Amino acid sequence: MDIHSGGAYPASKLTNFAPNAFVFRGITVAGMEGLLQAFKFDKPHMQIHVCTLFGMAAKKRGAKRNWRRDQTLYWQGQELDRHGAEYQELLDEAYMAMFTQSEGARRALFATGNATLTHSIGKKKESETVLTEREFCSRLMRCRSHFQALEKKRK
Repeated sequence: MDIHSGGAYPASKLTNFAPNAFVFRGITVAGMEGLLQAFKFDKPHMQIHVCTLFGMAAKKRGAKRNWRRDQTLYWQGQELDRHGAEYQELLDEAYMAMFTQSEGARRALFATGNATLTHSIGKKKESETVLTEREFCSRLMRCRSHFQALEKKRK
């Protein structure tokens, strides 16, 4: 199943552009795209603002940020190496927070069943994007497995 904003449900609800609101480390996030774009800003107050955006508005806000030269991203005053384990852990935490808190996103994730999730418009090189196709899809499938296992235990 190809995840993209122009797709049909459930794919459209799982895209980073979808307005799946959640709180991440005390900051209200309107949608995952806002958080991903916020990582490009070194000033915490700007990150908080960008987190209030979702979809194309969020993408446009972060589009001109020149993080690629030194491959450094940020979260609340902390520098993060784009290729480091700490950044990957931050992404893991963010996706888990979104699916834990957003019932609509979690429902869409369950609606994918056991389909292999893809993101054909996603970039493959870490040096070119804050989230590669592989990083995105593997997190969706990992979160899906986690919540499916919880659901199975409840029954």
